[in-house]
Amino acid sequence: MRHSFASGRRDRWRRVARGIAVAVATATGFAALSFGGLTGPAAAAGPAALGSAAPSPAALSAAAVSEVATGYGHTCAVRTDGTLWCWGSNYMGELGDGTTTARTAPVQIGSATTWASLDAGTSYTCGIRTDGTLWCWGNNFRGQLGDGTTTTRKAPVQVGTATTWASVSAGDSHTCGVRTDGSLWCWGFNRFAQLGMSSDIYTATAPVRVGTGTTWASVAAGYAHTCAVRTEGTLWCWGNNTDGQLGVGDLTFRDAPAQVGSATTWTGVTSGYAYSCAVRAEGTLWCWGENGYGQLGVSGTHRNTPGQVGSATSYSAVRAGFDTACALRTDNSLWCWGNNSTGQLGDGTTTHRFAPTRIGNATTWTSDFAPGYHVCGYQGDNSLWCWGNNANGQLGDSTTTQRPAPGQVTLPA
Repeated sequence: MRHSFASGRRDRWRRVARGIAVAVATATGFAALSFGGLTGPAAAAGPAALGSAAPSPAALSAAAVSEVATGYGHTCAVRTDGTLWCWGSNYMGELGDGTTTARTAPVQIGSATTWASLDAGTSYTCGIRTDGTLWCWGNNFRGQLGDGTTTTRKAPVQVGTATTWASVSAGDSHTCGVRTDGSLWCWGFNRFAQLGMSSDIYTATAPVRVGTGTTWASVAAGYAHTCAVRTEGTLWCWGNNTDGQLGVGDLTFRDAPAQVGSATTWTGVTSGYAYSCAVRAEGTLWCWGENGYGQLGVSGTHRNTPGQVGSATSYSAVRAGFDTACALRTDNSLWCWGNNSTGQLGDGTTTHRFAPTRIGNATTWTSDFAPGYHVCGYQGDNSLWCWGNNANGQLGDSTTTQRPAPGQVTLPA
């Protein structure tokens, strides 16, 4: 039952995504997703009118990027000048340019120059500005934008009035964030208690505080579960646990944060579709949950407690996508593993990998990288690179051609 349940939900989820993509591809030539409506604070961040034509080569320059985020079929990035750029699928308004037109090349979102950080969900995006305000846009069917409604948004809309947001994590249909006072907040879909509260509350359309703790350091929203690290180095997870993705030693869901083991050396955690990975202070890498594609970095079946990936003690950061994960080592080399059906491991093949596989030989990758069915990351010179699935133009190279190895992304000058 455990695997049939997870596989069934996964297949239904993917059929919906593929069905939407096919419908849009028929109409526009691109695969994408859908939305509409804009009220309130979003007007202040409304985008300038943007055409769909790709800029000429003469108008392009290497992207000087400081943040990047990838969703199911779209990508967004913040340039070092604080401007926001997005491209790819846009059927749900997830690009934030005021339209539902897919883009195969980067387009600027509004004119603000104060964007600081980003995260992308399946078909929506959230970002924090330098003034500590939080903004979200795209799919809002489950209230995952946090604006108090379930109205879809084609441009950024502010989440409440708080100016103390420190970080945000966007999942499939729920979102969580940490504020500067160390408090943790979640909103959106709660069928599996992924918001850290009773699943009797089906959705929450505005941020709801998770407990009373003030020591939360970071949070990661997966498909239907959530994990977070506290400042004292403890790790906590809650929500769906069908494949052991909470790491608590059983397959029972939790409607409140449950501590994972007793270690106090966790430095970061990431949540994928039905698995999680985390790094400890000594540089070891650990994963648990579903392992159908090798996303745990080992061969074998699912794990319901953290299992170490290899014996290396040089991992510094890890990020999980749907069924693909990537990690950075202290020598700034990038390693990926798991699902490789669209070349998202960047190793020039479409072979799934059950152990971390190095991406090229560069030693200039930074800790900000975003894996999914496509992967994007930037290097020490702030140059942006993307690879993998490109059916929606999410690689930003003005094509819809799949790329099994990193290709540099250019932005309009």
